[in-house]
Parts: sequence; C-alpha cells; structure tokens
Amino acid sequence: MPPMSLDERAPTATGTVSPPVPARRPSPSPAEAVVVIAPLLLTIALGLWGIRRKNTMWGDESVTYQLAHRDLSQIWHTAQHVDLVHALYYAVMHEVFGLFGGGLVTLRLPSVLAMSVAASGVGLLALRLAGPRAGLLAGLVFPVLPQVQKYAQEGRSYAMVCALVAWATYALVVSVPHRARWRWAVYGSTMLLACLLHEFAVLALVAHGVTLGLSRVPRPVMRAWSVTAAGVVAGLLPLAIRSAGQAEQVSWIGGPVRLQYFLVVAVLGLACARAPLGGRGPVRLSVLAVPILVLPGLLLLIASLVKPLFVDRYVLYSNIGIALLLGALMDHFHRKQQSSRYVWIAAVAVLAALVPSSLSLRTPESRSDDVTAIGAAVRTAGRPGDGLLHLSGRHRILTAANPEDTRFLTDLALAQDPVSSNTLAGVELPAREIAARMLDFDRIVAVRATGAHSLTDPREQAKTSTLRRHFRAHGTTHVNGARVTVYVRDHDPSPKAGPRTTSPGASGGVRR
Repeated sequence: MPPMSLDERAPTATGTVSPPVPARRPSPSPAEAVVVIAPLLLTIALGLWGIRRKNTMWGDESVTYQLAHRDLSQIWHTAQHVDLVHALYYAVMHEVFGLFGGGLVTLRLPSVLAMSVAASGVGLLALRLAGPRAGLLAGLVFPVLPQVQKYAQEGRSYAMVCALVAWATYALVVSVPHRARWRWAVYGSTMLLACLLHEFAVLALVAHGVTLGLSRVPRPVMRAWSVTAAGVVAGLLPLAIRSAGQAEQVSWIGGPVRLQYFLVVAVLGLACARAPLGGRGPVRLSVLAVPILVLPGLLLLIASLVKPLFVDRYVLYSNIGIALLLGALMDHFHRKQQSSRYVWIAAVAVLAALVPSSLSLRTPESRSDDVTAIGAAVRTAGRPGDGLLHLSGRHRILTAANPEDTRFLTDLALAQDPVSSNTLAGVELPAREIAARMLDFDRIVAVRATGAHSLTDPREQAKTSTLRRHFRAHGTTHVNGARVTVYVRDHDPSPKAGPRTTSPGASGGVRR
C-alpha cells in the first residue's frame, strides 16, 4: 500500500477529518555530507596543485587580466565594441581583484572554487538519481577528468558556467516531483545567470528539455519547464542579438577545436548508458546524463556547418554527463560482488594513466600561447628606443599584460592605447603613417603571433612590405604562440637604436 500523501486526511474515531501534518525538512544525512565535501576537497586540491603554471599566463587569460583591471564603466564601454559575451565575467573579476588583489592566483582561484562547487553538484545529482555510492563516485570522477582539471585553473568564465549548469540541473531534478513555483524560479535564475556568463550555456537548456520529454513527465511539469525556459531565452535574447554584431570574435575558429576529446567521452558515455545503471525517481540518471553529455556539442557541430563554432571549452559542462555515467557504472559493478575487484583495478589503472596528462596540464606548454614568455622575449630582444611592431595589430594583447616588457619601446602602429580607446588592442594609425614611422627607426622588434597574420588588412600589408623592402631580419626568438624578430635597416651594417620617440600608449599596457 503506498504511503499517504501530505494532502490526504485520515478520518478519526469520531468520523471527523484530522488536519494534515506539516512536512519537516529532513536534515542532511552523513552520506549527503560526504558526497558534498569529498568531491569539493579533491577539486580544490587538484586546482591548487600547480595553479601558477610557473608564473605564466596565456592569451585569453591575459584579456581577463587586462580588462578586469579597468573600471566598470570602461569594461562596459569596451564590451560595446568587443567581447560583450564575457562582459559579466569581467565585471565579476573586477570586483574579485578589488577585494583580493590582481595577482595570478587571484585570477585563477575563482575558477578553482567554481569547479569545486560543480563537483559537489555532480555528486548530489548522482546521489539523488542512483544512491549515495554512485553520488560519491561521480563527484570524485568529475574533478579528475582532464578537461575539468584544465579549465579549473584558467582565469575564464567556463568553470563558473559549469558550476551554474550543474546546480541548475540539480534544481531541475528536484523541481520535477514537487512542482513548487519557487523551485522553478531557482532553476530558471541559475540557468539565466549561466547563459549571461556564456551564451552557449543555453544548449544545456535544450538538453534538459529532451530529458524531460524522454522521461514523460506530467504535463504540468512540462508546462512549468517550458515557461521557465522561455523566460531564460527572453532574458538572454538582448545579449545574443547585441553580441551577434561581434561575430568577428570567433573568426579565428577555422574548424572544430579539440573535437577528439568530445568524441571520446561521448562514445564512452553512450557505452556506459547501455548498462543497467538503475536509478530512482521520475528522471533516470542515463536519461539526464546522455543529453547533457552529447547534445550541446552535437548542436555546436551542426551549427559549424554554417559557421565554425565548436570549441571544447564552450561546452565544458558536458563533463557533468560523463561523470554521472561513470560514477553510476562503477556503482553498478560494485553491487555485482564477483566483478567489483576488477572494477577497482581498472579504476586505479585509469588514474595512473591520467597522471602524465595531469602533469602536462600544469606546464606553460599546455596552452596555445604564453604571453609571459612572449613579453620576456620582447624585453630581451629590444633596446631602449627601438620600435615595436605587432603582426597583426589585434594581437597586441600578447605583450600588454606586463607594461614593463615594452616600457622602453615605441609602438610604431599605435594611435590610441587600448584603455583610452575602450578596445582590447588599441587603435592603429593609417597604413601610410605606419610605414613612414617605421622608416624613422634603425631597429624594430616585431612580434608575429602564430598563424594570426593576414595580408588582407592594408595596415598589415604596409608593415610587411616595409620590413621586406627596407629591413633585414637580425635574429628570431621562437616562443609558445609567437616569434619575436629583430629587424635592422639595410643601409646600416652596424645597427643602432632608433630615436627615443614616444607615442600614446607606447607600452600597449593597461591601467592597473
């Protein structure tokens, strides 16, 4: 006989109906506490391990570092021209820098903490859907995933988005049986905040809808989700429309970036979902995990048929799905006593195999560029009074993180520095003026970003043609993400430093 619901009233001996007994919120059990705390502590430990990466920074983090040091009004004005999709994150980091200082650890620590919160959310999700052991295992699997380890140590928004999606998913699962409006409000506001931090978080909303459809939830539940989802989309729409005008921000994506990881975990997840993972409640674990693992990346790949958009970090939160499936699979095999020993042996072997990857992720070479090394190479190659040239100009951010690297050099193409122009890379002079300024110098330090130079821009054509006709390469230093070349005038066999001229924002730096 099923238990009587709280709305049912039992008749008393006199025939009257007794009032309903109010429900008491149960206190967290020891199992729940372990499921929350253990993954959180493991993620913090892995996040703090090698967090400085030998005191280096890569290009995207450099953008965060520079913009978060600007005033909120400057961040807003800059976002009108570029990087509007990350404006909220820059504002958050501005406040973090104001409270705790703008150092390298402060840049990355919010991501460590956010990923720790995400791990706890993953654990609670699995606990609710498959039991305490599955919850603990899923929560512990999540932080050791290579992609999670990588972006837990980056000063970008992706870890925060992952945490918000994890807890929004938990709010969704909790909301289904209760149907309370405030629970749907929590779900909707959490999802909206995730989308405002990064627009592609909206793809998790699609995955949630598919999960509810496959779970055949009652119509009132589906209606409540639809209304909430419509509210999230409406809240995101102004940002999406406005940021569409900044599509050049993703023009660097020539094809799927790091697609292999997504394909591997997707196939692994689908294989895990074939096992009888069990579960409880109206939403099954596999029905929740597979859509959030596969759909966001798949939709980005489909969109890439029109315009390349797939980058693995844009759907970082899909790791929630693989962690849930692996945790539940390990729990399934543990219940089968005859095979549990082999499961744990396999788990130890996998962890051992991940050690080289974990070590590699904490080196400067694990990122596509290293602005610290690029700046140091410029500082070493340059002499006071030398000219400085960026090929191309939009990659001036590669030398702007530390103004001391370019302090005694003159930026030959710069008309207005990044801060005063409310841009990322500043405003450059017309092509003719750049060429004329270059001829005033006998030595020029040129920074060429790997794979970034384009001959279609007249300014870039003027830079390269002037170097080719009037200068010769005197020495090149190759660093991660760029090469730094010293050019000298052909007419002077014994090159000397150029005139000690200055230009607005010669260092290309930002106001601290």
